[in-house]
Amino acid sequence: MQTKSASTEKTSLALIDAIVFKHNAQPGAVIPVLQEIQEEYGYIPPAVIQRLADQLGVFASDIYGIVTFYSQFRLQPPGKNVIKVCHGTACHLGGADRLAQSIAQHTGASEGKTSKDGRFTMERVACLGCCSLSPCITVNGEIHGRLNPESAGEIVNRLKEKEFSTAE
Repeated sequence: MQTKSASTEKTSLALIDAIVFKHNAQPGAVIPVLQEIQEEYGYIPPAVIQRLADQLGVFASDIYGIVTFYSQFRLQPPGKNVIKVCHGTACHLGGADRLAQSIAQHTGASEGKTSKDGRFTMERVACLGCCSLSPCITVNGEIHGRLNPESAGEIVNRLKEKEFSTAE
């Protein structure tokens, strides 16, 4: 997933138009179009919702409703590091809520939010499919399992150290 700035409006609109054209500009293509836009930008830039509505022949409010209903879509750019906390049955019983609290303390990002510094986004997911590793999280797609609040905090601290050392 790439994260791009939607501020380059002409490029953005050309890209949006190409994605819509690829899906034959039909109202039934709203979700696949949104998925592809999010894959490209990392989120759904709010400025493109009206453009999509015009191109697909649907109301902007319908597109906004889809984006806000489905948890896979976001209207804000994600943080540099995306942490997904599994809340499936095994992880829930293993302490997923405590992991999320620890991660929030270490990152400043509560579930569904991005930290003020833009470095971390924490998401709640129904299941990562790693029940034998419960409780578990993914960090930028990498699975970390059999965690407790302390080990989750250590993972975040390593991310911060890595980020700090590469910034020098």
